[in-house]
Amino acid sequence: MKIISRSLGVNLEVRGHQVTLKGPEPDLHLARRVLLELYELLQSGYPVHPQDVQYAVKILQEKESVSVKDIFLDTVYISAMKRRISPKSLNQKRYIEAIRTRDIVFGIGPAGTGKTYLAMAMAVAALMNQEFIRIVLVRPAVEAGEKLGFLPGDLYEKVNPYLRPLYDALHDMMEFEKATRLVQRGIIEVAPLAFMRGRTLNDSFVILDEAQNTTSEQMMMFLTRLGFGAKAVITGDVTQIDLSAGVLSGLVEARELLKGVEGIAFVHFTERDVVRHPLVQDIIRAYESRRSRRHSGEVDPNHA
Repeated sequence: MKIISRSLGVNLEVRGHQVTLKGPEPDLHLARRVLLELYELLQSGYPVHPQDVQYAVKILQEKESVSVKDIFLDTVYISAMKRRISPKSLNQKRYIEAIRTRDIVFGIGPAGTGKTYLAMAMAVAALMNQEFIRIVLVRPAVEAGEKLGFLPGDLYEKVNPYLRPLYDALHDMMEFEKATRLVQRGIIEVAPLAFMRGRTLNDSFVILDEAQNTTSEQMMMFLTRLGFGAKAVITGDVTQIDLSAGVLSGLVEARELLKGVEGIAFVHFTERDVVRHPLVQDIIRAYESRRSRRHSGEVDPNHA
């Protein structure tokens, strides 16, 4: 009740099983819709948590006619911790549907919007259902001010820090021992993008993460690895490019070149789709605002 009141600027009074709403009509109507949708979720056996209330408010603010229940109950996978993984926004729902129906899907947007996590959940679920024979998780190993050659260890130990986020997401999906066995048997492969050259990936669910840090040549190389019965999900944030100055991002180029190709879907996320700590959404909005001012030629007061 407090979350709805704070988010929509309405007053909610609870007496027994009766809720009285007071406030301006547009907000009042939306608050009523949120409450009814949450009650439907509870009646369906869905455990509503505080963050679910926030997600429901954002969904209905964006499009009041949608059913929150249809989005939240679209279970992608049940994790090792028995946690239900499902979309929490309209764009996440579109993303899931695109992955189900298209062979190549691009998920583009800021951090915390579930691009990689949901793709990973879809991949693990498909593998468990024997729809694919393996999962291939790929990331470009872009140096951020630190040369790989100066890092200790062999090549695998040098690139492993870049692949750590993919392992973290994988271990969130399934028990550590089971994930380790699948990795050891090659059923799940986690590798840097450079290792994809010369390969053909048949009957595989392939995820390319941090795709904004691919070059044009690397993106073309990756996309042409797909074989028969394969599916690819490419994720990235075009505002977080770590390539050298003057190098065109393969993700930015692909977005322009492939947007009209049948069978390829592009899903664009915004800060409204962030499913991390509530402050992350505000942080992204603040940085986006500064970036917009710079593009428009306004003077940044912090650098005046």
